[in-house]
Amino acid sequence: MLSPAVDVTLVAAVVLVTLVVVAVLGFRFSRSYRDLGSDADRATYATLHTVALASEHLRTGLTPSGASRAARHLRGLLRCQALLMTDTGGVLAWDGTAPEPADAMLLAREVLASGRTQIFKQSQLKSVTGQGNGLTEAVIAPIRVNGRVVGTVGAFALSVNAGLVRATNEVGAWVATQAELAELDSSRTQLMEAEVRALRAQISPHFIYNSLNAIASFINTDPERARELVVEFADFTRYSFRRHGDFTTVAEELRSIDRYLLLERARFGERLKVSLQIGPEVLSTVIPFLSLQPLVENAVRHGLDSKDGTGNITITAHDAGAYAEVTVEDDGVGMDPERLRAVLAGHVDGVHVGLRNVDSRLRQVYGDAHGLIIDTAPGAGTLITLRIPKSQPDHQA
Repeated sequence: MLSPAVDVTLVAAVVLVTLVVVAVLGFRFSRSYRDLGSDADRATYATLHTVALASEHLRTGLTPSGASRAARHLRGLLRCQALLMTDTGGVLAWDGTAPEPADAMLLAREVLASGRTQIFKQSQLKSVTGQGNGLTEAVIAPIRVNGRVVGTVGAFALSVNAGLVRATNEVGAWVATQAELAELDSSRTQLMEAEVRALRAQISPHFIYNSLNAIASFINTDPERARELVVEFADFTRYSFRRHGDFTTVAEELRSIDRYLLLERARFGERLKVSLQIGPEVLSTVIPFLSLQPLVENAVRHGLDSKDGTGNITITAHDAGAYAEVTVEDDGVGMDPERLRAVLAGHVDGVHVGLRNVDSRLRQVYGDAHGLIIDTAPGAGTLITLRIPKSQPDHQA
């Protein structure tokens, strides 16, 4: 058992170590805070940080859940007693020290109707906020998206000065920008869905007719093969016409391509030769739905189908650093590069729609640097290359 003197020494040592740790941490914190520079620099950082926190909750537009979370940060930015956010139909969020007024939307409707920022004095607020809640003045600004007012942002305070009016207007403009970005994302999603529907429409009349004819030709001569082709046809169409998800994996797309080529070989027989060189490390890479199958169909339709004799198609997929690189090559009739550019630009209708569609979707999702790379010339076949980022945290198959 330790003596009292030893106990006191141990306690003193622990206290000393604690003080040293606190001093070191305090020094590091104060140094990192000083590294931000002047008071103006620190204020700028705090503002940007607050805006970044609020923006996370408005990515999907003006929704009640997003607005209520963003309102907390925006009220801190405006340093007001309460913050109101509405759309055209009702109150989306109220954040403040006072309870939400039952008729706060009455004030917002005046701004929605006029489209202008308005200041409400104490006498105007009494009928809405009631007595004794500390909300004496307010400024409410419109949220304007593409020329139309879609909501309001309001700051409630003991007094409204010119600085609060300007700040509220700026917050309203910033929220409008977030709403515009959300609408743009929604429009891009709708465009991608429309383009996928266009690809499905392209597949259905051409491929289905030929596949059913090929299956019919085996019913009497080889019933077992006809049954197998019916199953493959059903699996292919089930995948191509699925209703969920804008993305898939390289493995799923190649599985669909295998079914497609099996059906095409039933039609072309030994004229169609296919070679696959697939690296297993890229099979799980996420890619836009129906982005490979149209390239293979293009190779069959505009390569083999337009020439006499045997046609060879080579499909490769391999690791290329941060990317998965996929190529589709045929030794068909090829095409004129100038005509190809016109096709990809949308200046020529009715041919190579699949190429233009895939190129457009890749650029929308990954940027212009990730469009299709096509090497071709009349009589020289066609080589199509696409490079897909392997890391896509925002896309799920």
